[in-house]
Amino acid sequence: MTIQLIKGEFQVDDAIELVTTMVQIKIKYHERKIHSQMNEEDIKSREGKIKNLQRELSEMKEYMQQGEDKIAIISHINAG
Repeated sequence: MTIQLIKGEFQVDDAIELVTTMVQIKIKYHERKIHSQMNEEDIKSREGKIKNLQRELSEMKEYMQQGEDKIAIISHINAG
């Protein structure tokens, strides 16, 4: 099963806002899991995931700001 979350062209500012919001949701998910878990290994793994998401978001913003006036974004969730 597939859910299409995003499909379209967006002004750069809107594209950055959309991607930032989605990444922030994922970061908050990991933060909630960190606060609810006692396993140090899982906590370290999630902290690493958060750092990677923050780094990738920063790189994506930089890339988007150097590009065209509009950004095409397509995002799916595939389950199964």
